[in-house]
Amino acid sequence: MTFEQITPEVAFHGEGPVWHTSWGGLRFVDMFAGDLLTLSERGEISRLHVGSPVAAFVRPRSRGGYVVGVERGIALADAPFAKPRLLPALWDDPNLRMNEGGVDPWGRLYAGSLPYDRTAGAASLFRIDPDGAATVVLPHVTTSNGIDFSPDGTLAYYNDTRTRGTDVFDVVNGELAHRRLFHDAAGGSPDGLTVDSQGNVWCAINRLGIVRLYSPTAEILGEWAFPCHGVTAVTLGGADGRDVFVTTSKELADEPGSGAVWHMRAAVPGQPTREYAG
Repeated sequence: MTFEQITPEVAFHGEGPVWHTSWGGLRFVDMFAGDLLTLSERGEISRLHVGSPVAAFVRPRSRGGYVVGVERGIALADAPFAKPRLLPALWDDPNLRMNEGGVDPWGRLYAGSLPYDRTAGAASLFRIDPDGAATVVLPHVTTSNGIDFSPDGTLAYYNDTRTRGTDVFDVVNGELAHRRLFHDAAGGSPDGLTVDSQGNVWCAINRLGIVRLYSPTAEILGEWAFPCHGVTAVTLGGADGRDVFVTTSKELADEPGSGAVWHMRAAVPGQPTREYAG
């Protein structure tokens, strides 16, 4: 299995790829342009501005449309290609912006921030319930990044990139508990991640320019190197769940393949894309 570049270099900072049938293929963000990009099954790319200087992540909503992370919170759209409406900001500190997000098995949204000046411990991971209530579940985060859950909902995997490792939590009565190190990235910067239908963890490791696949016991099952160092996120999707998509960025350097989407096929399918219930 090898990755191939399937789009031109269409984004400065490509992030947060998610597959969903409602928008007809793969969607990801060009973060600092404040845009959503949708790659159709025909290979066409469309672009939608979200009304914010930052588009941090995107997930489908169970009632239709999508939720998108914006600079200081989230915005909601009622249809797949509608412009979203901004909700009240989650904070007023201009040094913080939203970064990454994910949805748990109960339809709750997890969304995390980072400080523009990278002050250690200045950010937070929020849980946003279907009624819109936001709770800080992890304070003192530096660079909140990928989060996803095991197929049975008993484990959650999370990257605070500054720690240089992927952590795992037990999920107890719907709450994150017993945080511990799952695997050290050995000098890289763990970024976006996803968990497949057998509980294996795919992790994009920025700066090293690799995607790594871990078993549920943290054994390295595979590792793929890219020609650019800015590897930002990985997801699984497609009709059978076995298409692997990787986003990349020019933020570190304008290298070959940066800002493009990469693809290969996987032996194990991903989980169905979880939808925000709000």
